[in-house]
Amino acid sequence: MWEGEAPAEPRLPERARLGGSLALPVWVKGVIVMKLWLTVVGPAVLCAGLLAVSGCNRGQAQAAGAGQMPPQRVAVSEAVSKDVPVYLDEIGKCTALESVTITPQAAGIITERHFEDGADLKKGQVLFVIDKRPYQAALDSAKAQLSQAKAAQAFARLELDRYTAVANTRAISKTDFDTKQNAMDVANAQLEAAEAAVETAQVNLDYCTIHSPIDGRAGARLVDVGNVVKANEGSLLLIQHLDPIYADFTITERDLPEVQKQMDRGTLKTLVRLPVDSEANARTGNLIFLDNAVQDGSGTVKLRAEIPNADHHFWPGQFVNVRLVLAVKPSVLVPTVATQVSQQGLFVFKVVPDEKSPTKVAVMQQPVTLGLRHGDLVVIDSGLSPGDQVVTFGQMMLQPGSPVMVAKPGSGPESPKGEGQAAAKAEPAASADADAEGGH
Repeated sequence: MWEGEAPAEPRLPERARLGGSLALPVWVKGVIVMKLWLTVVGPAVLCAGLLAVSGCNRGQAQAAGAGQMPPQRVAVSEAVSKDVPVYLDEIGKCTALESVTITPQAAGIITERHFEDGADLKKGQVLFVIDKRPYQAALDSAKAQLSQAKAAQAFARLELDRYTAVANTRAISKTDFDTKQNAMDVANAQLEAAEAAVETAQVNLDYCTIHSPIDGRAGARLVDVGNVVKANEGSLLLIQHLDPIYADFTITERDLPEVQKQMDRGTLKTLVRLPVDSEANARTGNLIFLDNAVQDGSGTVKLRAEIPNADHHFWPGQFVNVRLVLAVKPSVLVPTVATQVSQQGLFVFKVVPDEKSPTKVAVMQQPVTLGLRHGDLVVIDSGLSPGDQVVTFGQMMLQPGSPVMVAKPGSGPESPKGEGQAAAKAEPAASADADAEGGH
């Protein structure tokens, strides 16, 4: 190498492989640097780093889990003892107290109508009028025959009186006297027949004016003015008495002995409501009828309750919910939301002293037997005593023996809505932390 000449670059192979990675020669200030491309070694190193970080985190989690779980904040309620009714809930159907189908008793043309469809009718109110002229003529004829019969009777009585006056003088024969006596008897019979004919004609005439036989509500008329009707054929109108109203329902033959037992002690009460009504709006009625036989096939017995219905709240043919109250007895009640279900059956989380810390409380899984529901409360037939505290909110994260922190009234655990809002507020902070980590 001569002075002033630049040193010649060493000739290197185009590619060299180091440890399975692709290495490319780079000339930097007279020094050969091998630039490694992460093909095999790179991913292996990266995985080893991730495993190391994961192992550290797992170790930290295990170290944190070695301590006791923090108390779960819950809301509780106390089991109470109250006198509550024992009842049977059934589905019933309303029927009218009285239901009358108006049928014509006289034939003829309907000439008048004196009501509107759906109107409230009073007993004796005129509904229809049938053409009276033929029946008025028949009545007049019957009255004429009655007058004729009365005249014949009067003449027969006059002759009999004459013959009676001379009968003892032997001026007439006994046969003539008997003939006049018989004529008198025939005249009396004809008079009675004429009187009956007048009454029949009067009744037929009265049938031409059709009255409402009951207080009730009119249905839709089935005939209009101008139609010809026949006696005792077809229907003109249906009238139903709606106040009070009946609620017919059935019970199973298994419940029949208890119902009979309670009926012997007095009249049973019923609570009747429409499916759309709340339990607080149920109408009180009396049980008035128990059928005398169990229905074949269904094994049920028919019962009937009578309910006041002045506002026509119930309607014939309408389905209703019927609660038959059998008795009233003291029972233990808790909120319905306190009850839970598991593979072993129904239970509640009962608050008890914490064995690990006497100054704190925990929960135990208490099996229970449920009875009837009363609004938001449910009867506990067995498993709890009055005064026991049960968890009503926060059961999701609880296990038997879990420590709990009972929330004070008015400052209970956050509702699902509050938890959602807290989570929404926490998300921006978590996102900011993630961005900071990404920046690093």
